Amino acid sequence: MKMKNVFKKLGLFGVIIGLSLSMTSCGYNSMVKKEESVSAAWGQVENVYQRRMDLIGNLVKIVSAEAGFEKSTLVAVQEARSNATKVTIDASKLTPENVKQFQLAQDGLGNVLSRLMSVAENYPNLKSNEAFHDMMSELEGTENRIAVERRNFNTAVQDYNSTIRSFPENLTAKMFGFQTKGYFTASAGADKAPDVKFDIK
Repeated sequence: MKMKNVFKKLGLFGVIIGLSLSMTSCGYNSMVKKEESVSAAWGQVENVYQRRMDLIGNLVKIVSAEAGFEKSTLVAVQEARSNATKVTIDASKLTPENVKQFQLAQDGLGNVLSRLMSVAENYPNLKSNEAFHDMMSELEGTENRIAVERRNFNTAVQDYNSTIRSFPENLTAKMFGFQTKGYFTASAGADKAPDVKFDIK
């Protein structure tokens, strides 16, 4: 009786070892690492977008102090900023649909920001405002960083997606629920920073 229990335990141990080796050979561990890389890249994307949100909030305060500045433009920027803030995605839910929704909200904010820059050209006092000048420099650098982080994210997603769709890894992916992640697309300038340059003389 004792020997049977020993054999059962040894058999169970063998099964556990076998499953572990099987998961390793089928790419399970690799998929986990690649998914973690996607999550880390997404965290960086969120960080740079949050920085842009903060800078735009400060920029609106500076521009609002300019007498006679178009209120409709400021309202549009504030609304777009509010809408973009509402769209957040958990790293575990980076489906193509969710990423597209996030991108649309952020691109909408980028578009009204460009509009604000265009209108601001008509206000000479802003060009001589040192705080405005500094804010524009920071914002331009942030827009460039956003473009970099979006590319990094897409690279991580491509690596992950190609892995879980390849044979035999796709069998493991299906078994453990690994699903494809969404990309930032090239539409609306996803691969380059929006134009936020301002001619300050």
